[in-house]
Amino acid sequence: QVQLVESGGGLVQAGASLRLSCAASGRTFRNYVMGWFRQAPGKEREFVAAIRRSGWTYYADSEKGRFTISRDNAKNTVYLQMNSLKPEDTAVYYCAAATRLGFVVAGRIDYWGQGTQVTVSS
Repeated sequence: QVQLVESGGGLVQAGASLRLSCAASGRTFRNYVMGWFRQAPGKEREFVAAIRRSGWTYYADSEKGRFTISRDNAKNTVYLQMNSLKPEDTAVYYCAAATRLGFVVAGRIDYWGQGTQVTVSS
């Protein structure tokens, strides 16, 4: 069992940066591919980024260059650094875990966090 707790969300102005964190419980964190998803009001949840335990990363095309995912296996934590934020980035951001990269990208998630709200004002 893995429990995920996100933090770091908030209200910022367009152009600002935020770093989200996701703390995972359990000793099996390093066995999972970790990902970030987001869900804007009235829209479906969408994939943002994923990272393998080796550190290899994969991003949704729309976020390449602005968002960076990273993980610290010693701290059981995964991060999402978000730069040059836009109002359209406003959403609830969710941390996710699955056993394979393809599963994360496809949304076939074993564990979800509760989400953290990010609001970007214009």
